[in-house]
Formats: sequence, C-alpha cells, structure tokens
Amino acid sequence: MKKDVRNERWRRMFFMAALAFVLWMLPQQASAHCDSYDGPVIKDAMAALEAKDVTPVLKWIEPQHEEEITSLFKKTVKFKNADPEIYELLEKHFFETLVRLHREGEGAPYTGLKPAGSTSKIIQMTDAALHEEEPEPLISALKSHLEKVVREKYEKVERLKNDKDASPAAGRKFVTAYVDYTHTIEALHELMTHSDDPHPAHK
Repeated sequence: MKKDVRNERWRRMFFMAALAFVLWMLPQQASAHCDSYDGPVIKDAMAALEAKDVTPVLKWIEPQHEEEITSLFKKTVKFKNADPEIYELLEKHFFETLVRLHREGEGAPYTGLKPAGSTSKIIQMTDAALHEEEPEPLISALKSHLEKVVREKYEKVERLKNDKDASPAAGRKFVTAYVDYTHTIEALHELMTHSDDPHPAHK
C-alpha cells in the first residue's frame, strides 16, 4: 500500500513537472534564438525587406520603437538596389537594431547577431513543431529529458537520506542533493502557475 502511494505521488509529481516544463519552453521559443540569422526575427526582417513592407517586423518590438524601426527600414530599402557592399552594411545595421530593440523589450541584453545553426537542438525542435503543426515529437523529447533529470535528482536524494545522520559530512551531502531536488521541482511548479504571457509588453 505504501509503495503504491509513493508510486502515485511520483507519477503526479512527474506529470506536474513535465507539464510545467512544456508550458515554459514553448512560449519562450520566439525569443530564445531571436538574435540568430535563422531565428524568427531576422527571417521576418528579410521577408519584410524583400517585400518592402515593414509591417511583419513591428510585432517584435514595443510601440515606442516603431518610428525608429520604420525610419531605418525605409533608409535600408532605399539602398536595396545600390552598391551591394553598402546595402549589406545597412541591412546588417537594420537587423542589429531590430534585434537589440526586441531584446530590450524583453529586458534582456543584446550580445550581437549569431550565425545560422547556432541555436540549440531543442529550440530548433520548437520551430519545427510550429512549422509542421505537429508538437508530439517535441513533447516526447521534453518528457524524456525531464524524466531523466528529475529521476536522477530524486534517486540521489533517496540514496543519500539513509546516511544523512551518520555524520555531518554525510548530512551535508544529503542537504545539497535535497535542496537541488526540491528547488528544481519548486521552480517548475512556479513556472506552471505563472502568467500565460511571459512578455506582457508584446501586445
């Protein structure tokens, strides 16, 4: 009976953690690689320049920055058919400004543009899920990874608790593992109960 209760408790805990992690990762995908050339911000910027329409990029910035971006966009488009080297410099400056203002709106620092392919595999999977309209591979990968992480932390605490009172040194090892384990679960739970809008400024 006691074992069944523990198993049920474990299943409930894992479900909550997995759900929290999935809910947290998906909303973050739009900003997690916004500074890379294959990220959604610069992709939209390239399409906007090609179509000579600034509208697609305005959603990535806050309203107070629209005038600055629109003005810079018009200047960049004006030189689109000019000297290729000049246009390349203007285009990069436009990308940098757009990404910097986007990051500023998130309260995150701008650290420069990143080359295509520099984003992590999991972030690439989030975009693939949206593009293919099929989230199951992403959810499966997240659940698998999360189960491994949480189970390892749980089993470490379970293993160390038997000797936690044997000596101060053994006790400290237990405390370190326990704090790591509980803080991880607590953080996941906080994310699960957090606001649905991680970037309230982006309306």
